[in-house]
This record gives sequence, structure tokens and C-alpha cells, in this order.
Amino acid sequence: MPYGTYLQSRKTPQSQPIPGREQEMVRNDAGGYVFSGGDELLFRRFLILGAEGGTYYVDEKRHVIRAGNATRNTIRAKGVEAVREIEVVSVEGRAPRNTPALVALSLATHPSLDAETRRAALIEALPKVARIGTHLFQFAHFMQLQRGWGRLAREGIANWYLKMDPKRLAYQVLKYQARKVETQRWSHRDLLRLAHPKPQTEEQQIVFRYITQGDLPQEEVESLRILWGFERIKAANSKDEVISIIRDYNLTWEFVPGQWLGYADVWRALLPNLPYTALLRNLGRLSHLRITRPFSDEAELVVSRLTNPEAVRQSRVHPITIYIAMRQYGLGHGERGSLRWIVDRDVLEALEKAFLMAFQNVEPAGKRLLLGIDVSGSMGWGTVGGLPITPREGAALMALVTAKTEPKVHTMAFSHQFTEFPIHKDDTIESITRRMRDTPFGNTDCSLPMIYALKNRIPVDAFVVYTDNETWYGKIHPVQALEQYRQKMGIPARLIVVGMTATNFTIADPEDPGTLDVVGFDTATPRLISDFAAGRI
Repeated sequence: MPYGTYLQSRKTPQSQPIPGREQEMVRNDAGGYVFSGGDELLFRRFLILGAEGGTYYVDEKRHVIRAGNATRNTIRAKGVEAVREIEVVSVEGRAPRNTPALVALSLATHPSLDAETRRAALIEALPKVARIGTHLFQFAHFMQLQRGWGRLAREGIANWYLKMDPKRLAYQVLKYQARKVETQRWSHRDLLRLAHPKPQTEEQQIVFRYITQGDLPQEEVESLRILWGFERIKAANSKDEVISIIRDYNLTWEFVPGQWLGYADVWRALLPNLPYTALLRNLGRLSHLRITRPFSDEAELVVSRLTNPEAVRQSRVHPITIYIAMRQYGLGHGERGSLRWIVDRDVLEALEKAFLMAFQNVEPAGKRLLLGIDVSGSMGWGTVGGLPITPREGAALMALVTAKTEPKVHTMAFSHQFTEFPIHKDDTIESITRRMRDTPFGNTDCSLPMIYALKNRIPVDAFVVYTDNETWYGKIHPVQALEQYRQKMGIPARLIVVGMTATNFTIADPEDPGTLDVVGFDTATPRLISDFAAGRI
């Protein structure tokens, strides 16, 4: 009877919990045993990664409900502190999309919560998290599914209109006149009717009357000139008139009727005032119209604006948004193939620089890092933040950021076996994602980075594993492999787990101060990896 083999606690198959730690471990969706990060870990991952599309093992409905329950529990336990965390993630642009933050904020308005938490959500955080009209429509829809339109709800929505700068309010009212959220259409008129904000200034009176009745006074008001400019451009009869109105009223492209957007001269007039995200969205159109032809002033303007650090910061644009714009632009045609353009390499290079700029500033750790990218089958399923990018592709991009930052990095890919996947400082986003798509995949064994380093006697100060934590295949748990590496190599190696899906599973031992959980595609993640590896946190 092999009692020792069956009962050993230093090497346990991942299909079983570690002896003596059964109460701390949970079964992940793949059937392996890992640690539970609890509701707070899932809450944080949900804020960054969302839950759209589900995962390889869990359908969307179950995935969303599980994330929602963890968010509710965290808000109930932490109250105002949880609301502040939602606000910080949103304001700092740390997530690919703002929708999860709006959903979480709506859950913080539930009548069963204490008044302080509800007030923090509706009065203090709402104008910071719902920064544009579409955000406000989304929040109102989600909130209405949680509670009725009581006094505090009306006050929160009313304050969004009453406390906003009049010029910015006029812009929001025009740019986001109405939106469909799930099955319901929302407009500013709907929200004014529900919230009953009482105008406190003449400017607010003009805007509210314009929303509800569509008319304007005869005489223009300086701070609200955009309203008159919008009405004028709707009635314009010639291209020259349109260009004159754009320049006179500083209009952006959203306010220009569609029939004029096929003219290069109109876009030349729009270009100086084109917001950063609108510039990303229209790069193909600008190239199609030959506005960004090589050595032109417009091409130089586009490249300089794309790579302006302050513009990137102020826009709160997320790296994924830049990556998707770069991927689309690099195709040379629109999604349906109706618009075609010649790809400008300078624009592609500018987009890659902007991608790296969109992450928070990173001070290199200067340590020996081994990056392990999970390329198993489950990592090729689902999306990051509801956007068209898989967790596997996202993991490669996150690894590229660290590889370009740190001086000592060794990168590998793993599933049930090792795959060579070196990343060099001169690699491009395009080359990395292409190689990642061609990398074979299989079952998941997250202990392999530590096993590989020990077998090859590689001195590592910190392992960084990008994974969905659905490990199950290995003959030893990752935490046991890490401990064996530390003992046999005599190095107190750290482990940083970068979670690429919104679950509460983790291979990081919650009792080990040398391990850290971070969220994939949080713009703060590369900095946290560096700081933890260096011992700064």
C-alpha cells in the first residue's frame, strides 16, 4: 500500500486539494483545485475585465450573475470604500470599458444598503463615473432595475445636469442625444422628465428648453454657441458653408451631417479639433481620403497627436482601444470592406507608441523575471472587457509591455507543455499577436513555469504568470512547485498572478507574502508587477 505517495503534501495532483488545506481551496471551472480570492478579487477583476461572453467553461449568464453577486457582497461589506474603488478605476481609465463600473455603481444604489453608501454612489461618484451622456443613460437603465426613482435617485441625476459646466453640458446634449441600452431607448428628455431638475441659471434654462422643445433664443449665448452652430450646420447647403460653420463654432465630426463627411476638405477643417478617441476611430477614413498622405502637414499632425503623452492621459483612452484601432487600421479596410485605404507605417508606429503610453508610468524592477503566458484552450475563448480580443491575445500584449520595460526578462508560453515564445525589445505588437495566434494550445498546467526554471537551473527573482487560473492538468500544484524552486535554488522567488478572466480563482497562495494577484489589462498592472518584483510593495 503506497501510503506515502497518496498522502504526501509536497506534491499533489492539481485534481486534488493540497492535504491540510482543503478548507482554503476550491474547485475551479475546469475541475482543478486552486485558492479562492473571495468576492473582493472577483469584484476587482469584474471592474476591469467585465463578464461579457462568459468563459470557456461558463456561459455568459452564469458568469455575469456570479460577478454581480460578488460585487453586491463587496459593496455590502465595504460600503463607501467599495464605491470609491469603483470611482478610481473609472476616473483613471484603468478598464477597457466603463460599463462594468456603471453596473457596479448602480448596485451600490440598492435600497437595502445604508444611506451613506447610496449617497456616495448617487451624489458623489455618479458625475465622475458617468462622464458622458451615454454613461448616464446606461447608469439610469441599470439603476432602474435595482430601485425606483426616489428622492435620492432624482437628486443624483438632476445634479449631473445642474453641476456641469454649461459649455460642456451643451456638447453632451448634442453628441449623445439618445442611446439604446439593452432593450430600452433613453434620451435626455426622458431623464429630465424623471429627475425634474430645476434650472438655476439662464444657460441651464436654454439647454433644458432645447432638450424638451428643440428651440433656441434669437440671440446666441457665448457659452452655448455650439447649439446654434449645430442648428446652422443641419441647414447648410454647400461644402464651403459647412467648413465655415465648423471653423466658426469649433464643431467636431459628430455634429456634421453624413452627406458632408465624404469630403477631404471637411475633414481637414475638423482635424485640429478632433478628440483623441474620434481620431483613433477615423484613421482609416483620413487615409482613404488621402489626407494623411506621406510628408503632408496633416500626416505630421496626426502622428504628433497620437503620440502626445498629455493627449493620451487626458483622453483616458485604454490600451486595448488603441490596440483595436491599430489592428483595424492595419487591415487597410473597414469591417465590412466598403472603405479601403493605404496603410501608413508612420501611423502604425505612432499607434504602437501610444499603446505603451496608455499604461501608467513604470519604473523597472531590474530583477530577473520569467514571464509565463498561458496559451491553453480556455485562454482562446471569450473576450477582454467585452472587446474583440481573447484573454490569450491580451496576455501576450501585457507580457510585451513588461518585456519592453524590464532589462532582464525570459518569456515562455505553456499549456500542458512548454512552447518557445521569446519576446525581444524590438518586437512589435503586430509580430507578437501574429505569433501568439500561431502558437499551439492544449490543457492547462500553471506549475510549468516553476518546473521549467528549476529543471534548467534558471535563477529567477519573480515569476509572472498570465492565466485564467483554470489549471487542472499538472501532477503538482503551482504553489508546491514554487516552494520546491525556492528551496532547491536558494532564491526567495516571488509569484505574480495576472488574472485574465473575471473569476475568483487564483494559483497564488493567500498565506504567502511572496505572491500577488493583479488584474489583466488594468493599466496599473505593469507598474504593480515591477514594484512587487523589486520589493517596493
